[in-house]
Amino acid sequence: MSQEGGTPEPEAPAVILPPGFLRNPVHLLAFGFGSGATARAPGTWGSLAAIPLWYGFAWLPPVGYWLVVLIAFIVGIWLCGKTAEDLKVHDHGGIVWDEFVGMWIALGLFPDTIYGVLGAFALFRLFDIAKPWPINWLDQHLPGGLGIMVDDVIAGFMALICLWAVDVWLVPVMV
Repeated sequence: MSQEGGTPEPEAPAVILPPGFLRNPVHLLAFGFGSGATARAPGTWGSLAAIPLWYGFAWLPPVGYWLVVLIAFIVGIWLCGKTAEDLKVHDHGGIVWDEFVGMWIALGLFPDTIYGVLGAFALFRLFDIAKPWPINWLDQHLPGGLGIMVDDVIAGFMALICLWAVDVWLVPVMV
């Protein structure tokens, strides 16, 4: 926390986005339509921004829904990898397409109550921030866009499993 003389260490400077960065459609998508460009808690804002988009395809039959999520994951590997490469930062905090996909996985039980949506959001953010094993290991060891995407996908599935358990054993009306 502090250097030898007791003076506080300077904080690492935030990576400033180049002018016009979000005009590039790849970067705009990777930054969650701009939701990841917030100064504080970009992952939380990205997760929130994923919810209205989820409402746009949550009505699909389960096979169609999961196909959309799978395509978003595959495209996200490239989007996030390209954006990280252009920024010269492995996993810039503003890259939130991975949060979009993770949230869509967490919402995969198609909750029809606000409590289910809030539960999915809270559980996904908990797992994404805490990064329990294997999330932390994958986050540190997988390179590029795949590494950026996979930890949030696992966090999404962990949240989904928890929501399923709550729905089955605790509060069936929640989801």
